[in-house]
Amino acid sequence: MDRAKRSISGCLSSLSLLCVILDLQLDGALAAGQAEVESHLEMGRKLLAAGQLAEALSHYHTAVDGDPENYLTYYKRATVYLAMGKFKSALPDLSKAIELKPDFLAARLQRGNILLKQGDTQLAREDFQIVLASNPSNEEARMQLERTYEVEAHRAEASEASNREDYVEAISWLEKVVEYSPWDPSARELRSECHLHNGDLTKAIQDLKPTTKLRNDNRAAFLKLSKLYYILGEHEESLSQVRECLKLDQDDKDCHSHYKQVKKLSRQLESAEELVRNQRYEAAVEKFESAMKTEPNVELYRKRAKERICHCLSKSQHTEAAIKMCTEALQRDPQNPQVLKDRAEVYILSEEYERAVEDFQQAKELDGDNEEINQGLERAQKLLKQSRKRDYYKILGVKRNANKQEVIKAYRKLAQQWHPDNFQSEEEKREAEKKFIDIAAAKEVLTDPEMRQKVDAGEDPLDPENQQGSGHQQQWPFEFNPFGSGNFHFKFNYN
Repeated sequence: MDRAKRSISGCLSSLSLLCVILDLQLDGALAAGQAEVESHLEMGRKLLAAGQLAEALSHYHTAVDGDPENYLTYYKRATVYLAMGKFKSALPDLSKAIELKPDFLAARLQRGNILLKQGDTQLAREDFQIVLASNPSNEEARMQLERTYEVEAHRAEASEASNREDYVEAISWLEKVVEYSPWDPSARELRSECHLHNGDLTKAIQDLKPTTKLRNDNRAAFLKLSKLYYILGEHEESLSQVRECLKLDQDDKDCHSHYKQVKKLSRQLESAEELVRNQRYEAAVEKFESAMKTEPNVELYRKRAKERICHCLSKSQHTEAAIKMCTEALQRDPQNPQVLKDRAEVYILSEEYERAVEDFQQAKELDGDNEEINQGLERAQKLLKQSRKRDYYKILGVKRNANKQEVIKAYRKLAQQWHPDNFQSEEEKREAEKKFIDIAAAKEVLTDPEMRQKVDAGEDPLDPENQQGSGHQQQWPFEFNPFGSGNFHFKFNYN
């Protein structure tokens, strides 16, 4: 029996020794673990001070995992989140720190500030009151507590003004709410609605956009933003916003329906602009017309399509149709310098130089730094001055875009008509000679690329005033005279 007792006693002694060893090992592990936590906290502090927020956050994550019951690790990680602007992530950490240490006033004050910014005035007030109960001299808590009451009062005034459709006053009250609670989505949504009622879509968008981040899964805001951008004619941004809605739920029927509409219109407009860049103007006109059929209700798209059709027709030299379309586009947007420039170019093709000058002058008043407009005005003014003297295109009765063969054909016909041999009296012959000289000069100028370029620039290459100081001394009418050889027998080369 004694032997058995000694055996049991030995076992207990061995077990006690083992327990002691295990306790020592555990204490050592805990000490090592705590040292590692402290090391990460210190590294986090240094990195935070250096502004390396992402790196600091990584160390605080490790510290929290290593010591999940340490309220300070949560508080410090919350500090980094706040520095990064991630208040939603900071809030749970502050709440956990308060849960672990309810009398941690710094965390309560910080949480109260976040809740106030979110518009959660009641919860914020509780935190500020607890801080003041423990520390009545805390001025920040006292000031923030007063603001919770102010925000609630301003919010009530805004709601009342909105209900009676006094949107200007409602916006005024909401501005005060947003000043203290910038992260309150309901205040921004209400102010956005008020801006819409006042017809200010841009400000409505500015208020609505932040709510997509202030609320989780805010598909309604993304869809509304997409529709507002669409109405403003910003189809690319509209497409971007509705895609964000579909990222949250690809089966959202409202977003999907709007997406199809915007996508179709975007493709048509992009395709039309690509055709313009490739100078395929007639095909581009068809695309712009299709875009107007796709979206017949939004005026901005119709206006823009007509502006671009005006441009395409001016480039394709369909003068009558171009003038009609450009005039219609200007009726919708009288202050559009590009449309004025396009119509002026068409007026030049139609030889209506006074109207071209008028359009270019108006376009310059609207966009004085546009080099194309300034050059166009100068050219139109030269052409107008020239037209009041001698217009070679009119002499031959050809359009300004006539090719060389058309010029020669017109010359041959007129040269035969005004050949001096066709007339009997001396007076008729002298008149015919003058006509013939003009016809021959026009043919000479318009079949010479260099001289024709000067004509198109508004100069008269045969005008002696334009030849001074030039190496090309082809004067008119003194040296250019088909009868000046002395051997003239009315046998002309019409080629």
